[in-house]
Amino acid sequence: MARTEYVGVDAIDGPFLMLGGIQGVGYDELVEIEAPGGSRRQGKVVLVGENATLVQVFSGTEGLAPSDTRLRFSGIPLEISVAPSMIGRTFDGLGRPLDGCGTVLGGELRNVNGAPINPMARQYPRDFISTGISVVDTLMTLIRGQKLPIFSGNGLPHNRLAVQIATQSRLVGAENFAVVFAGIGIRHDDAAFFTTRLQESGQGNNLVLFLNTADDPVIERIATPRLALTAAEYLAFDLGMHVLVILTDMTSYAEALRELSVARGEVPSRKGYPAYLYSDLASMYERAGVIRGRAGSVTQLPILTMPNDDITHPIPDLTGFITEGQIVLSRELDARGIYPPVDPLTSLSRLMKDGIGKGFTRDDHPGVSSQLFAAYSRTQDARSLAGVVGEDEIGDTDKKYLEFGKAFEEHFIAQGSDENREIGQSLDMGWYLISMLPAAELTRVTMEELRTHVGGPEGTK
Repeated sequence: MARTEYVGVDAIDGPFLMLGGIQGVGYDELVEIEAPGGSRRQGKVVLVGENATLVQVFSGTEGLAPSDTRLRFSGIPLEISVAPSMIGRTFDGLGRPLDGCGTVLGGELRNVNGAPINPMARQYPRDFISTGISVVDTLMTLIRGQKLPIFSGNGLPHNRLAVQIATQSRLVGAENFAVVFAGIGIRHDDAAFFTTRLQESGQGNNLVLFLNTADDPVIERIATPRLALTAAEYLAFDLGMHVLVILTDMTSYAEALRELSVARGEVPSRKGYPAYLYSDLASMYERAGVIRGRAGSVTQLPILTMPNDDITHPIPDLTGFITEGQIVLSRELDARGIYPPVDPLTSLSRLMKDGIGKGFTRDDHPGVSSQLFAAYSRTQDARSLAGVVGEDEIGDTDKKYLEFGKAFEEHFIAQGSDENREIGQSLDMGWYLISMLPAAELTRVTMEELRTHVGGPEGTK
């Protein structure tokens, strides 16, 4: 129920209403706006100052007149209705149903501005989440409760990869696994792609989908990831589910934050982004984790496109400080038709070591992973040398590494967008690739492991 009502505003500037002399209004407060004709729309307080209050209108200010516009301040922030029945549903960037099935039944309202998990309440992330993608599962393993971003570039298949992960991911040994998928500032064709592919996969029984398109108001872009995380927290910590949250594209979110900051008249920082970009991103990323004594968990996989493929850009740079690793997509691998074009040498999972090996994946996983990393790194050296002196002039060992690198990229990294590989299959393939190299080069695995595991899976050359 509204607690304060005002008639008339001082100015209308784009999607913003400016008022002066307002008392008792809070930041992030939800506002009902009534146009002169009686139509109503919603907005949110985005700036509270001594002399002015700024309200951003969710659906734009068209049709509003400064003198006749009515504003009713609710005294509460943006909320979302959560309930078990939200699983399998599709919502817009403000949590309104898009699937024609009406409001969420039996729901309770939750403030979308949740708080990061208290460090003292955190349980250390463990347990392997299988994505079915060899290069990810083997070399940069996703761990339950982790936040592991995907760094991509414009035009690279990060959306295709996001859908594949959403449809294939599972927590080994757990049935109560769910995915919350949020598209932020996406194109309409991407929204259609997400909807179609996720529905075709049969994931509707464990999926909650939020879609915010590029032509939606900027303020919705700010709200969308928070709605998705609030839904995930409810599923995890109220219903005891293990939830994977996929957020694409966080660059769109950061650009919306910059636009809002400029409208507020704030002093810009690096590349025009607000100085609080780090803390703002952290307030969302740190909502992932495992809480001691609670059954569920929230794992985050945010996706962001790097402007001009610049990994030092503020968005990926700050994200890297907050999260526990990164998966980096390579434009070079993509140009050669390799999907997913994941670059193993610039990607890592900092929590991987605590979620693989005995009791989690397979005893030989740490050794295989380390040897594949080392061998692929040496491959790049061999390629550089061959580029200078010619392939015919390099040594036999370097030629073996060239063969290894080609097979590694074409058979291990590369796989179909609907191909779901078990971790055992991926590790066996890794052993076969390792066996292509001279025994003297295999310093990261034991001879016992070699005798036990060397062999070639069908289809690998």
